[in-house]
Amino acid sequence: MNEFPEYDEIHVISDIHMGGKPGFQILRETRRLAGYIAWVGRQRPSGRVGLILNGDVFDTLAEDIHGYVAVDEAVATLRRIMEDPSFSGIWQALADFVRLPGRMLVFVIGNHDIEIAFPTVQRLIVSRLAGNDLSARARIEFSATGAGYACTVGNARVYCTHGNEVDAWNYNRYEDLAKVGRRLNAGRPLDPGEWYPNAGTRMVKEVMNEVKRKFAWIDLLKPETSAAIGTLLVLDPSQIKKIGRLISIVGEKVEGRQQVDQRLSAEGFQTPAPDAAVPLSVDGLLGPNLLSGRASGEGCADAMLLEAEERIGHKDALSTLADGTLGTPQLIWDWMTGVGKDEALRRALLDWLAKDKTFVVDDQDDTFRQVTAAVGPAVDFIVTGHTHLERAIEIADGRYYFNSGTWIRLMQFTPDMLKDTKSFKEVYEVLVNGRMERLDEARIKGEPFVMDQTSAVSIVEEGGKAVGRLTHVVGDGSGKPLEIKKFPEK
Repeated sequence: MNEFPEYDEIHVISDIHMGGKPGFQILRETRRLAGYIAWVGRQRPSGRVGLILNGDVFDTLAEDIHGYVAVDEAVATLRRIMEDPSFSGIWQALADFVRLPGRMLVFVIGNHDIEIAFPTVQRLIVSRLAGNDLSARARIEFSATGAGYACTVGNARVYCTHGNEVDAWNYNRYEDLAKVGRRLNAGRPLDPGEWYPNAGTRMVKEVMNEVKRKFAWIDLLKPETSAAIGTLLVLDPSQIKKIGRLISIVGEKVEGRQQVDQRLSAEGFQTPAPDAAVPLSVDGLLGPNLLSGRASGEGCADAMLLEAEERIGHKDALSTLADGTLGTPQLIWDWMTGVGKDEALRRALLDWLAKDKTFVVDDQDDTFRQVTAAVGPAVDFIVTGHTHLERAIEIADGRYYFNSGTWIRLMQFTPDMLKDTKSFKEVYEVLVNGRMERLDEARIKGEPFVMDQTSAVSIVEEGGKAVGRLTHVVGDGSGKPLEIKKFPEK
């Protein structure tokens, strides 16, 4: 007997991000997704087929919850997502899928759906999808401890993991999640002070969600780096009042890097030391293109704040920003950057997207390098998600790596768009409008601004060997996806 589940084929998707109220939702192709789930269910009627949801299936960070993680609210929050008309068709398609013989549905934990680790949430999902049908219930499996999901397809071994395990912004502390699950089962509350979120969660909840209320598209930009803060501050200068907190958030990445490197050595509910040094300054938050707008052309951001101190005789420039002594946040921002908002946003995006290889499918990004280094040579196919950036790479030792991309909207900023203020004008008008509907309708130089791209990975037994494909699901999802890359190629 094989030690891992055996399939004739598996299909992997990730980063669906079901969550948020209308106007706050970043998943668009809901009908297509339901159609794709039904299509997977029709493959190999007499064979064994797996559908693997490889993390960030739902998104509690987009929901109105108290604190950083839904604990007592977890079941109610997920029930709201399931019943939301925008997403209910997807849950119905999953319910139809698990009632088919020879099918298996696997939920892998991500960093936006960490509540999937709680037994109460797992029971809700199983009940919603399978009811009292014991056969259907047996076709649902959860991988929520950070171990990923391992299986075989034909003669190949496959390993699926979300990918945030190697991301210092967004790692999960699974020991903490297990402790929360124990408390929920035991009927004990969790003191909010016991849960210390990672840097990515803090950034979303403390800063991005507030900006997102006016600029709904901000969640669509990747990757998450400290350079993103410049864009956030340009869009909403009131965020400058939080600049001291932003420095500490980015400093959490250092703490996170240590936890990621140590991996299983972390103890539960450990918070950073209150006196831990944060090796960052304001310069670490604002990129060189944005700061180049300073009228004098000289001095770093910290020097600008020092100048602010001297002007008002205040000892702490960050406190000054926080209490508004320098005037309105917009005036502070204009004074610091020395350019208009349109040019400041263009420069901030240049910093955020510097050396951008978002849509290069064979780019060996950080997630590829770190995950492949952590996975042993016995694994033939590695599949991740998390970054929202689809990838298909042949590893030098003859193995293969895929990233299953995302199902949320994607925007692509070309060099021509960001070349100068004039070139950026058309894009700027769309972005400052802020509404998702305007983004969906926008055409830049005649082309849709939002890409029509929903990605999936399939690994299928063909002629005695396993063949992996990166694909794009199109139309209503009911037809065969378009092949983008195939391994082995022959």
